[in-house]
This record gives sequence, structure tokens and C-alpha cells, in this order.
Amino acid sequence: MHPSDDFLDAPELDYDVWRDVLRKDWGWHSATDIEQGAFTGRVRPHDVHGFVAMDFTCNACRVERTERDARLDDLEHYYIAIQVAGGSVVAQDDRIVKLGAGDVALIDSAKPVTYAAEDKQQYGQWFCLQLPRRSVISHLGFEPRHVSCGRPETRIGRLLYQLALDAINEDRSMPAQAHAYMRLAVYDLLGALFSPSDPIAASLQTDKLFTRVCDIIKARFADPDITPGQIAAEAGISLRYLQKLFTSRGSTCSRYVHALRLDYAAELLKRRTHLKTGQPLSLIAYACGFRDYTYFARGFRRRFGYAPGGAEFRTASDDSARLAGEDKR
Repeated sequence: MHPSDDFLDAPELDYDVWRDVLRKDWGWHSATDIEQGAFTGRVRPHDVHGFVAMDFTCNACRVERTERDARLDDLEHYYIAIQVAGGSVVAQDDRIVKLGAGDVALIDSAKPVTYAAEDKQQYGQWFCLQLPRRSVISHLGFEPRHVSCGRPETRIGRLLYQLALDAINEDRSMPAQAHAYMRLAVYDLLGALFSPSDPIAASLQTDKLFTRVCDIIKARFADPDITPGQIAAEAGISLRYLQKLFTSRGSTCSRYVHALRLDYAAELLKRRTHLKTGQPLSLIAYACGFRDYTYFARGFRRRFGYAPGGAEFRTASDDSARLAGEDKR
């Protein structure tokens, strides 16, 4: 691992300035085990494909973010901390992990954390990259509860750091769409590092994510403008990953939305029949997210075997009501 060139040129900061620069995007941190007058540190902020990032180092043996700091800052993100040089012990909650050069930790900004140098004669350097909480949870399929260390495969950590380093040093002319794909690459590498190696656990977490996606769709399926891309964005995952979740279950996102709309239409039509409201069928179709009545009617017949306004539907509704009444008796 090696620092970015501009970080080597970053000015040395005294204790108060170092804390203030760090606080802007990362919250309060305190350096201990060194006299403040002898303190020196560096912080270099970065933008990495739209992510907030930084290099930082100092000559303190211990850097900590207290519970009070976390409560007052009220930050809501995770971040990955890559050990660029030296070694450290990172503690959050009751979990303690050791990091060497190239190792990656996933840390919750909303909780206290402590970094301690393993070797007091060699001060550490870290590269940190902020990640929105919802996106991390969606991509991993679970909510990390404490500091996690990436699997002992430093090659992935190096790829992650190199991707960030290239973004720091490259020309800023990259189109916006390319930055979006690079952000997905970051999450893919994050998943490779921190997703469970246990297939059963991974399956359970994927099921949990799929359930959350379905809940999002159930809350929004009646919106005629909703698209799979918007659903993926709300879930904090890529469109490609959303499609994978559905195809692995023998369906598609669009087909699932369509089925929910038709099922809801059937319920509204039953209510219309029982209450004899005479509500126009076109309004029911629109209330379920359909813009075109002909498309709705065709889909309804294909799913249920009869037209939404025909005698067959009224007969089916009457049979359903009769059976429901018998069940109650």
C-alpha cells in the first residue's frame, strides 16, 4: 500500500486544526497518549466518484471517538477504513480487530470507535471512504452491528484502495454515468469483503433484502410512473442486482408489480360488486397503476380467466362472498 501523492504534500497540522478538519465530515475525534504541544497530523479530504473520502495520520498512539462525540455529531453512515501504513487495533462495541497494511475495516460512524497503534514507534495511516447506511445494508443484506474486518484476502482491499487512489489522481472529466458505475464497483468490492461466507447465512440475508424490496414495491405499485430503476434506487442497490434477486426466484420486477396491480384491482372490483357503487372500471384500473384500460383488461383476463366487468367476474365475486359467509358460520 502507498499514500496518494497529494497526501505526502499535505501540510502538517497542529492538534486543534487537525480535529477541526476531521470534524467537518467525520465528527469529533481525540488523540491521546501524546502531549498536545508535540502533536502533528495530516488530513487530506477527497471526493471519490461522489463518495466523501480522506487520508489521515497523526503521531498519537491512540485516536478515539467517544460515545458523547457520536451522540452530539449524530452522523449516519458507515465507512471503510483501509490501513495504508503501519498497524493498528480498532475497537467498536465489544469487537476488536487488528489491521495490517492492506486490511480493511467496516465501521459505524454512529458509534464510538478507538484506533490504537500496534507499534508506538510507527504511526499508522488510513484511507477512509464514507458509504450511506441504507446502501451498505441493502448491498450486504444485513445491518453490521460492530466493526468488521474484511476476510484475510488483502487483494480485494488493494483493489478497493487502488480504485479510490485512481479516482483521486485522475482527470475529473469522467462522465456522471461512469461515476455511477464506479460507485457500484465499490459496493461490489465491499460485498466481496464483508458478505458472509456461509451459504445458508448469505441466503437468509438475501431473502431479507428481497423481502424489503417487495415491501417497497407493495407501498408504491399503484404509482403508474414507478420503474424498476426507481425501486432499485430506493432500496439502495443496483438495477442489475434487483433483476438478479427476481430472476433467481423465477420472476422479474416488472412482472411482480403487474401481479400486485391486478390482485389489487380484483379486490376493488369485488368491493364495487358487493357495494354496487357503479364506479367506472377505468378509474379502478388507474387507481391500481394502469394508464391503459385495454392493457389492464387484457392482463386481467389472462390472470383470472374472465373480463373485469363481465358476468363471470360477478359470479366469481358472489361465490367468494358466499363461501366467506359459510366459513364464518
